Amino acid sequence: MAVSESEMETQEEVKMNKTVFFGGLAIAGLAAGVASAATLDDVKARGSLNCGVTTGLVGFAAPDANGVWAGFDVDMCRAVAAAIFGDPTAVEFVPTTGQTRFTALASGEIDLLARNTTWTFSRDTDLKFDFVGVNYYDGQGFMVPKALGVTSAKDLDGATICIQTGTTTELNLADFFRTNNISYEPVPIETNAEAQQQYLAGACDVFTTDASGLAATRATFEVPGDHVLLPEIISKEPLGPLVRHGDNEWGDIAMWTLNALVAAEELGVTSTNVAELGAAATDNPEVNRLLGTEGELGAMIGLSADWAKNAIAAGGNYGELFERNIGENTPIGLARGLNAMWTEGGLVYSPPFR
Repeated sequence: MAVSESEMETQEEVKMNKTVFFGGLAIAGLAAGVASAATLDDVKARGSLNCGVTTGLVGFAAPDANGVWAGFDVDMCRAVAAAIFGDPTAVEFVPTTGQTRFTALASGEIDLLARNTTWTFSRDTDLKFDFVGVNYYDGQGFMVPKALGVTSAKDLDGATICIQTGTTTELNLADFFRTNNISYEPVPIETNAEAQQQYLAGACDVFTTDASGLAATRATFEVPGDHVLLPEIISKEPLGPLVRHGDNEWGDIAMWTLNALVAAEELGVTSTNVAELGAAATDNPEVNRLLGTEGELGAMIGLSADWAKNAIAAGGNYGELFERNIGENTPIGLARGLNAMWTEGGLVYSPPFR
């Protein structure tokens, strides 16, 4: 059947559009490939990881008198550095507030944000970040002076409340008081140190943040027993490390480092036995794959075969990090609760290493 000139022009347009479309996909794919390797290349070239942490929250991330950082989130940063370089000290800690943390990550000032940050829909999609997992399941609570005589958050009508700006805490607080038809007066603060100062000075009746943060803050008080945590937990706060969108290779490294620490606890791999277990293949294939004596998992994410072994050796498995920094035998005194292994009734487990 004969084809008219107009039909031929239409067919050519379709071909051209397809060429442009698939060419665009190819360019986008190349760009994505470049982007996915960019952060890892930058970190290797720099020789250290730039890790965003809080400005100071004892147990999670705080510098000592000599400027040495310690804490649960700090240990996550060191584990990633160890996975990449075999050296947990190859990391620079960048203090960030609730207001500055996302700008620091988006701008490239930091490579990884490991700072009591809640995984939410808008942060994942609108702010263009990828959370690489949950390292602490938390919820928002309230702390008040025992002398106030308050036993429930529902008794806080008219209270002044210290609250960090730029956080989900602000939104949760507004929702809770609106739902319970009570009022409050916010006292905006930037950092946990400022919140502590204002609260102890009586500038606010109540301090609200993640329950773990309240426990960490109370532990630093001269008389912790003079302050109580109210029973209400008013939100879900899955806290975890995050990276920028579109950097999949880098995201995989952060994600699987966290998973390696979790899997290590389940498999009984600790900071004290990891060297021995990683020296030769064991009877457990999953341990062998994790520690690099079997398979090629390290090569799949651009790291050495012993990347996970190095990450675990840096500070221990997930349970060791928890107990050393924030566990029941520390001044913070947090029980594992939801953060126990799935085999112990908690929510914590890793996808398989295979």
